[in-house]
Amino acid sequence: MVTINQQKDYMEIDLMRLLKAMWHKAWMIAVCTVIGAVIAFTYVTLAITPLYQARVLMYVNNNAVSLGSASVSLSAGDITLAKNLVSTYSVILKTRMTLEEVIERANLDYSYEQLVNMVSASSVNNTEVFQIVVTSPNPEEAKLIANTIAEVLPDKIANIILDKSAKVVDYAVTPRSKASPSVTKYTVIGGLLGFIICCGIIVVYELNDTLIHSEDYLLQTYNIPVLAAIPDIADVPGSKGYYGGYGYGSSGGRA
Repeated sequence: MVTINQQKDYMEIDLMRLLKAMWHKAWMIAVCTVIGAVIAFTYVTLAITPLYQARVLMYVNNNAVSLGSASVSLSAGDITLAKNLVSTYSVILKTRMTLEEVIERANLDYSYEQLVNMVSASSVNNTEVFQIVVTSPNPEEAKLIANTIAEVLPDKIANIILDKSAKVVDYAVTPRSKASPSVTKYTVIGGLLGFIICCGIIVVYELNDTLIHSEDYLLQTYNIPVLAAIPDIADVPGSKGYYGGYGYGSSGGRA
């Protein structure tokens, strides 16, 4: 039993009563859970456009001096600088100059503002290799944009940052599976919402139920002893024919 004090008004909440009410309505909770899951599944399948992601990997080259075939040992500072250059390259990637050339080369029907929201770049496992991810509703288009960026970006970097360049490690391939939305995730969330909503309705109904369902309820809630109880006439032997069990004969008149 939980007691809540709200401006000197007391409300007693019987947790066992609420749990019993939900247990008796378990079938309703199960139905609402299934309905919520089905609605979410239908929505994500029919109403949300699936998106695909194509990735291209590039390596940040920080060698300022070329010694032909001779091997060059890079210091830890050179590697750290290469990692930091990933952020700089990402900025160059998203410039209007770069993406408008990508649009022109790939013959895309996108504006700069649309394309910039489809492209992202980040370092791979905190290394000097970074990935460019293109998200599109068309898997072939995602691959085309990613590989076009891989062709355009190295020249842009070389023109802007002297002695720095980026080399392609791996070109993008056509994605076979969609990146979003997750049907499983949406279905689980829908089922969970159906479960919570149904439980909430049952709890609210029980808290607002002012009917007296048993003699024990009066004694436990209000400490009022029951002196007498009027039995249900429908339960009395030989009462067949009484309308509703209370005071009405088979002829429809009052007994």
